[in-house]
Amino acid sequence: MFEKPGQRSKRSFFHRHSLSIVSASILLLWIVLYSFSDPSTHLGSFFGNAIADWAGVVVTVLATKFLYEKGSRESREPPPKNVSPVRQLLIDHSLTIFLIVTGLGWIAVYVFVDSESKWGQVVSNLISEWTQIFGLVLLTKKLIEAHSKE
Repeated sequence: MFEKPGQRSKRSFFHRHSLSIVSASILLLWIVLYSFSDPSTHLGSFFGNAIADWAGVVVTVLATKFLYEKGSRESREPPPKNVSPVRQLLIDHSLTIFLIVTGLGWIAVYVFVDSESKWGQVVSNLISEWTQIFGLVLLTKKLIEAHSKE
């Protein structure tokens, strides 16, 4: 079940990355459906909200796979390295840095789109989703929930 370091998995690429691939595919489906829908309808509104929700799922799956937040129980601990203190700080908090930078990017997009437009509503929901993920990362540094990760 577990691979030894340097040993190549016998499982297929899809099997090893199925959660990322399927999550991203579902996100792509919501984007396509929303592109052809009327956001003023219940179904169109649902597709728009689903984009932000599933973008959050994709970010959570991929960001926690490659990035770290030292002290967060929801993140893997960064590997110890003999690097400069600044570089170690960037590694230790790469998840928070990523969420802040991309969150600021979404805010910048939101400033320039009509907030009542079809895609403006989606960007607004994406900012909300990013805020929730960022908040969860920070909250899990100090707070716990018994039996939530077993």
